[in-house]
Amino acid sequence: MTNDLDALLTALYVKFDDEITDTRWLGRPPRLTDSELVCLAVAQAMLGFTSESRWLRFVHSRLGAMFPFVPKQPGWNKRLWAALPLVKRAIRLLATDTDFWFDNHWIIDSTPVECGHSDAPADGAGSQGQQGVPERGPGSRAAWSRGLRGQCPGR
Repeated sequence: MTNDLDALLTALYVKFDDEITDTRWLGRPPRLTDSELVCLAVAQAMLGFTSESRWLRFVHSRLGAMFPFVPKQPGWNKRLWAALPLVKRAIRLLATDTDFWFDNHWIIDSTPVECGHSDAPADGAGSQGQQGVPERGPGSRAAWSRGLRGQCPGR
């Protein structure tokens, strides 16, 4: 397995171009196709870019050869919002290609509990905060423990 960004983007583009065949535009074709737009949007999420301006600067500097035309930020936002159904289809398409899609295990997010504190009494008795003051407020460890016990009744 390689960590080549160009190979990843090429594979994403080919996958989306083959699977997403909707033509949404009348008149002359856009300079950035829907497949290219969706590929860049998914790559932005995969690479962890939360700032669109930083992402567009990265695309212009690093991926300019692969994507010769990428609109400026206002045009990017306009095209991306218009292509939201295509982006959703592309993400679902990628999800169905993974082994986890048909697996009977669910991956869920849970509340982090410090080691040794998950077996606190459900009523909060004995839960002492700093300087021996019992913690019984809604943000205390005992409250988190009660919430976890309420979500996991089989324990």
